[in-house]
Amino acid sequence: MFRPLYFSLLLLATAGAQADTTRIAFGSCIHQDKPAPILDAVVARQPDAFVLLGDNVYGDTTDMKELQRKYQKLGAKPGYQALKKAAPVYAIWDDHDYGQNDAGKEYPQKAASKRIMLDFFEEPTDSPRRSRNDGNYASYWIEDNGHFIHLILPDLRWNRDALSKESTDDLIPGLKPANSGPYAATQGRTMLGETQWQWLEQELLKPADLTIIGSSIQLLPEFTGWESWANFPDDRSRLIQFIENNRIADVVFISGDTHWGEVSRTFVNHPQPLWEVTSSGLTEEWKEISPNRHRLGEGFSQVNFGELDINWAAGEVGLSLFDVSGQPLEQYTMILSER
Repeated sequence: MFRPLYFSLLLLATAGAQADTTRIAFGSCIHQDKPAPILDAVVARQPDAFVLLGDNVYGDTTDMKELQRKYQKLGAKPGYQALKKAAPVYAIWDDHDYGQNDAGKEYPQKAASKRIMLDFFEEPTDSPRRSRNDGNYASYWIEDNGHFIHLILPDLRWNRDALSKESTDDLIPGLKPANSGPYAATQGRTMLGETQWQWLEQELLKPADLTIIGSSIQLLPEFTGWESWANFPDDRSRLIQFIENNRIADVVFISGDTHWGEVSRTFVNHPQPLWEVTSSGLTEEWKEISPNRHRLGEGFSQVNFGELDINWAAGEVGLSLFDVSGQPLEQYTMILSER
């Protein structure tokens, strides 16, 4: 099991799924009022860690007592209790557990909501997440038999500027992509804010055997019309260009929010492509999957969870999605760089 040392944000592991293999499972969008049998499938896979990528409850309230009750419902689920015993759980929020659908910096209860979330996930009292006054972002180190994984969890809510809605007057009939949402890309706006940006860039420059960026919304898809990094093109370009310009190797994105699962890849980065595994949801489904020219294979609208299997000896990462019974839906291989 992992043992946290929060002064250095270093997590030590003594056991993995297999010898010289580290298994990181993840998912998003779990409704506290619905059964979540998929958690049993997650536990059966024996992950070394599990990452919740947002909409960890459906709070949607400014009543903090109500938000606490919804977290209590999640915590009472037998599957969640079993997961906590099986592996460390890390979490970042998205809009519904932040407190309001599609909300950004205007949400009035974000400080109180953050305290409730960090208390629920048992974040230590000396964690930097608790003392920051500009967001809920965090990074963690996972060390497994001399291999170092850097897990970075940006906060895409606290500082997020307003979304722009697409004007129907500007649309040419029949040319809007099918199954797309109402939002437009807008220059000059940000999700992170400059202070968090400086932190994120510093974190990305720290050497790691694998860097995992846990994003609560999708990054690589270029347009869905729903919430994504594409609605904030300055942020999206800045992150991709920073990784490319600094030749940061062995980066993989994991994301949630969509209520469908898919694997994306783009070759903007050299010498490696960028990969993203979107896993959503653990209880929620959306049958109308949006276009994504970077998608590999299919998108999956049934409940799903994701997994990164890092085979250190082989120098590769298995990127997978699994269904409610633990059967694979999609599997790809990311080759790690030679060091």
